[in-house]
Amino acid sequence: MKQFMDENFLLETETAQELFHNHAAKMPIIDYHCHLNPEMVANDHKFRSITELWLGGDHYKWRAMRTNGVDEKYCTGDDTSDWEKFEKWAETVPYTFRNPLYHWTHLELKTAFGIDKILSPATAREIYDECNEKLKLPEYSARGLMRHYNVECVCTTDDPVDDLRYHKQTRESGFEIKMIPAWRPDKAMNIEKPDFADYVKTLSEVSGVAINKFDDMVDALQRRHDFFTENGCKLSDHGVEEFYDEPYTDSQIETIFEKSLRGQQLSAMEIRQYKHAFLKICAEMDYAADWTQQYHYGAIRDNNTSMYNKLGADTGFDSIGEFTTAHAMSHFLNELNLNGKLTRTILYCLNPCANEVIATMLGNFQDGSCPGKIQFGSGWWFNDQLDGMTKQMNALSVLGLLSRFVGMLTDSRSFLSYPRHEYFRRLLCNLLGNDVEKGLLPNDKETLARMVEDISYNNARNYFKFY
Repeated sequence: MKQFMDENFLLETETAQELFHNHAAKMPIIDYHCHLNPEMVANDHKFRSITELWLGGDHYKWRAMRTNGVDEKYCTGDDTSDWEKFEKWAETVPYTFRNPLYHWTHLELKTAFGIDKILSPATAREIYDECNEKLKLPEYSARGLMRHYNVECVCTTDDPVDDLRYHKQTRESGFEIKMIPAWRPDKAMNIEKPDFADYVKTLSEVSGVAINKFDDMVDALQRRHDFFTENGCKLSDHGVEEFYDEPYTDSQIETIFEKSLRGQQLSAMEIRQYKHAFLKICAEMDYAADWTQQYHYGAIRDNNTSMYNKLGADTGFDSIGEFTTAHAMSHFLNELNLNGKLTRTILYCLNPCANEVIATMLGNFQDGSCPGKIQFGSGWWFNDQLDGMTKQMNALSVLGLLSRFVGMLTDSRSFLSYPRHEYFRRLLCNLLGNDVEKGLLPNDKETLARMVEDISYNNARNYFKFY
């Protein structure tokens, strides 16, 4: 019987073990999409307890705790102690067998704190106290943890109205790890939301542009886009339920925009037309600035809008079916391509039934300007686990070039999530190692080593133009 989470965890063959330990494990981390709080990095935040560090904003863990019957006060409540919250998480962990949280939990304990014990109600107090003692040490601060995991660069997720003060503070402090902002203009896109008009007012104030019509909105966004570029931004990110390709005219978009500012209800078609126009304009800005654009699609957000669910409840079901989505995605990318304004693009899907759609779509728009110009993003959200990441890599392998893949990201709010890169690298090495052992790939050590190092780090470094 193999020991749980030993040094060869997930590595089933000698080839996989050699690839991971001698090649993948040593590569730095470029975490090109995360939700870290920039203020914590700027001020080198010291965590009061493992609860703050581990459970403070982790909706994955909250979701599991709720499913296990844990009252909301132990997830996001203000009237329960750190120990009480941790104790409830420890009670939940034994019920997470085969959920990725079980692996992540113990990989984080092991790599950050050197704890090999299994978390359960019986070990909870001991682990809680040991972690808290170590968190008093300077190397367990926000920056210390980033150094510990050999992080080279992180890209946060930032609204166009953000002043980026903490990015500036971090840069000016001389911190050796890059923290780069990433443009996330979803609030300016979601015209159907009740707070859209209020957001437009804020954007107007921050940009210095009086916004009365859509052209003004574009001017304001362009100013903020330029500001982000001046502060090192190299990529954008969009969270969309689907892609949009509804025809529109400029006058229609102006009418739709003005109706929204007046508080008039928009039709489904008007909302889709606006989002199509908005995303096209954003893509053109990205192209002009030589940014990379990312599209996370397929998540239906805000399903449960009760006050307790502070981060929203989300599902991974595409609302219109993959055939229709594929057409809209193709039309959207083609529209940009025909105008010579399709920049480097990463496509992520939440529904794994779209894996082959995306992996095939990539090849339609590769133009030879750079390796892997159009990328299939790594397994995202509910798919960033053993099965989901393996399926994503298999689809990309069959229908594209896995060797040109830019690899993993955390998509996380936690400074303890970097082991997800290790998890991914172990799966990658295992995938290749198994193929070698089965005779499906030659035992070309030099090519395999280069491939693993490229996917783990080099491809991302070259692709994003951070340096």
